[in-house]
Amino acid sequence: MMMLPRLKSLQARLLGLLLLLVTLVWLGAAGFVWVDASDELDELLDGHLAQSAALLIVQQTGHGKDPGTSDDHEDEGPVDDAPSLHKYAPRVAFQVFHEGRLTMQSANAGALPMSQMTRGFSTVKLHDKSAWRVFAAQGNEGDVQVFVGEQIDSRDSILWAVLKGVLTPLMYALPLLAVVGWLAVRNGLAPLRHLSQVLTQRQPNALEPVVLNDLPSEVEPVVHSLNALFERIQAMMDSERRFTADAAHELRTPIAAIRTQAQVALGAGADVEQRSRALNYTLAGCDRATHLVEQLLTLSRLETSSAGAPSGLVDVSAMAQRVAADLALVALGHDQELVLDAPAKAFIQADDMLTSVLLRNLLDNAMRYSPDGAQIHVSVKTDGQHVTLQVEDSGPGLAELEMARLGERFYRVLGTDKTGSGLGWSIIRRIAAVYRAQLEVRRSEQLGGLSVTARWPARVAATNP
Repeated sequence: MMMLPRLKSLQARLLGLLLLLVTLVWLGAAGFVWVDASDELDELLDGHLAQSAALLIVQQTGHGKDPGTSDDHEDEGPVDDAPSLHKYAPRVAFQVFHEGRLTMQSANAGALPMSQMTRGFSTVKLHDKSAWRVFAAQGNEGDVQVFVGEQIDSRDSILWAVLKGVLTPLMYALPLLAVVGWLAVRNGLAPLRHLSQVLTQRQPNALEPVVLNDLPSEVEPVVHSLNALFERIQAMMDSERRFTADAAHELRTPIAAIRTQAQVALGAGADVEQRSRALNYTLAGCDRATHLVEQLLTLSRLETSSAGAPSGLVDVSAMAQRVAADLALVALGHDQELVLDAPAKAFIQADDMLTSVLLRNLLDNAMRYSPDGAQIHVSVKTDGQHVTLQVEDSGPGLAELEMARLGERFYRVLGTDKTGSGLGWSIIRRIAAVYRAQLEVRRSEQLGGLSVTARWPARVAATNP
């Protein structure tokens, strides 16, 4: 078992483990057969010894003295040996004593009693120094004593013969089991080899899902995980391509404008006012390019990490107060009235930074596209089940068709002279999708301009005891 992890081939590991288990099972079965066969054989042969002794007792009793004969024993001559009729006969011996006199015996029994016991089984050493299993029995009247013995080696020979007949076919079956096991393991691992071939033959830029038929249940999770990985890689590559294309497309204009204004500043000569104006335009172009890059980076991060976006409890009221305070000076610069209506606490499950970006973009759009002196209202409401964030303005609003197109990358309403990247609404919708917020865009009934509502499921903050 310790050698298996060193094998690099999964097929070799499985085959080695299978053969090792089969060998252990074979050895265990062989040991069980050995013990069981030995016990059964001993019981059987002991039974034969007892049965033989019983037959000898009956035979000797049946050949006793006839009535009217004299009690005096006469010399009847030497005891005859029983004939040997089988190849195992020398391994079996018996003695019959009648009234203490040996009356019958086998040729290998000898004249002395085979056992000191008069009844039951015993293991003794006889004249040939070999071990014998001896059964002793007496007749009903005690005048007949019978000993029947068998060499222990004969029992071992019979046991080996039985085990050889049983285990030899199993030994020849082990190589066959190895071949069958190798074929079974190889066939079972065929889907993995096929999957390896499919992946090896794929082009480096091929990210389409792997489709294999009749996959085993153990391989399906691997293929599903690979397809999910390919999908994530495809999304990341698409995001990077979009980011590169968007950056190249959108940065071309501000960079060209910055270059033009720099050339104007260089050619202004002694005209301080013209040079100052050109430098101001250059700074504005730099600011626009910086804002555009920030928006692109934010959108790229959202698109590539939607499955693992940060999340926690966010107090929307506190977040709205903070963002409104940051943009209050911008609103004052355009004589716009920024009003905030928020309860004490309103918690949602989201990320504080990303929800701040969502509200900041909404307020930036409202202030950017509303005229000077406009009203902008921000309200946060909660009913215990949902938290609602609403931004309304008194600007010109949008037509139905224009509202439907909000969120398209780089889409900007035609006819406006306001600067922007066209990415703000893409970021807003992406953040809302990440945290499953419902967005609603319509005309404001109260102020007449645009009204945007974001709604999240409410959450309860944990309180310390």
